[in-house]
Amino acid sequence: MSERARKLRRLEEMRAASRAGGGEARVKRQHDRGKLTARERLEVLLDADSFEEWDAFVEHRCSDFGMDEQRIPGDGVISGHGRINGRLVFVFSQDFTVFGGSLSETNARKICKVMEQAVKVGAPIIGLNDSGGARIQEGVASLGGYADVFQRNVLASGVVPQLSLVMGPCAGGAVYSPAITDFIFMVRGTSYMFVTGPDVVKTVTAEEITAEELGGADTHNSRSGVADRAFDDDVETLRMARLLTGYLPSSNRERAPARPTEDPEDRAEPSLNSLVPTDPAKPYDIKELIYKVADESEFFELQPDFARNIVTGFVRIAGETVGVVANQPAVLAGCLDIEASVKGARFVRFCDAFSIPLLTLVDVPGFMPGSQQEYGGIIRHGAKLLYAYAEATVPKVTVITRKAYGGAYDVMSSKHLRGDVNFAWPSAEIAVMGPQGAVEIIFRQDIGDAEKIAARTEEYRRKFAHPYVAAGRGYIDDVIEPSVTRAHLCRSFAMLRNKRIRDPWRKHGNIPL
Repeated sequence: MSERARKLRRLEEMRAASRAGGGEARVKRQHDRGKLTARERLEVLLDADSFEEWDAFVEHRCSDFGMDEQRIPGDGVISGHGRINGRLVFVFSQDFTVFGGSLSETNARKICKVMEQAVKVGAPIIGLNDSGGARIQEGVASLGGYADVFQRNVLASGVVPQLSLVMGPCAGGAVYSPAITDFIFMVRGTSYMFVTGPDVVKTVTAEEITAEELGGADTHNSRSGVADRAFDDDVETLRMARLLTGYLPSSNRERAPARPTEDPEDRAEPSLNSLVPTDPAKPYDIKELIYKVADESEFFELQPDFARNIVTGFVRIAGETVGVVANQPAVLAGCLDIEASVKGARFVRFCDAFSIPLLTLVDVPGFMPGSQQEYGGIIRHGAKLLYAYAEATVPKVTVITRKAYGGAYDVMSSKHLRGDVNFAWPSAEIAVMGPQGAVEIIFRQDIGDAEKIAARTEEYRRKFAHPYVAAGRGYIDDVIEPSVTRAHLCRSFAMLRNKRIRDPWRKHGNIPL
């Protein structure tokens, strides 16, 4: 065999060792748990034959505790770049078959390398997390590796989109990297996230709880709000990640990709004329409006099971990505509470960071009352949503469908918070509060007289429970027929396409965290 042939053979042997990961037995255990391997996940996530791997031959440098006898090329994480629908993305995929996917010093350097390159060239970062945590044998070096990754997450925040797919264990310090990223997807039954596991919880607090209850996919999608979506298996999770990236720009220097549509911009929806019930106390589903104004009735919802009294997600309108924030009258009457405020604020700030226009659909009777909300800090948390809207410089179009009462009217992208175009339906009620509550305050001396209170309430409703006082002051640009809402939105976002705002210089504001 020639020297050249020997060198090529050695190259192939090294690549084969890297591709083999932890070996057939460990790959089988991964499959038995219902999980794909790190490489199989990348094959589903990325366009065929587009993956360009980096650092396949990197090995750890630890010699303690017998680690010098256990070296596997790649060292437990696969990194590089590829394409999703032809668009560049950078990826890293933790390999649980190699040292349990644990993070080492060299492993962290591989992750940091692709993150830094993603920021340089302007492309999203997608991390596939499946790790037992810091590599204990390396001690503080592995902890330092986590901090290095966190720092890159922060530097990339608002520069390129960051998506975390938690597809196995993610515990301890490992959870903070996904927490800094823009979106987190989890897999039901096989993924979990927590700062301290069930055993530690039991030791410290005597509470007995399972890993699934403590940090499973459904827990973080419905109770904590840490995650944005949960799916039933690896393949669905990866395919939905592909779908989400299609709505996002590659970086803050670019617009989100436009998608040609045959859906007419002036398409009317007569059914919207009867969407809002005549009874102001009767609920309806705001998602029906979202689907009917979106291109091809497509809506990618985020956090659908958390803070369900507010709806967030992406649509396309006339081919362009638009972020939607909508009060949901079918849940808690659409009131803004702590969780809804935080959910809405984070989404608004993401859209603003990446120049994604905002559509706000308003039916809000106010902020949720009660001691638990006050003790929990509704003032501070509600101010986050206000701050996010006031800070946002992207095109902002608002449609008030029914109630817009009190401070919640101000907060929901009102004209006063630099809303660009503010529409109202004829069913809109814009006032300090609802008619009955207002009358009971203004005419409290008549509370014992039901007939008089009823008359006063009807008088208040005629004078204020409509959109025309606000329209008369220019706070509402137009009162529109519900059926033609899509046409008005298409024209408004087209008009705002080249909007520019210059704020006073500052290092950064101080959002009420």
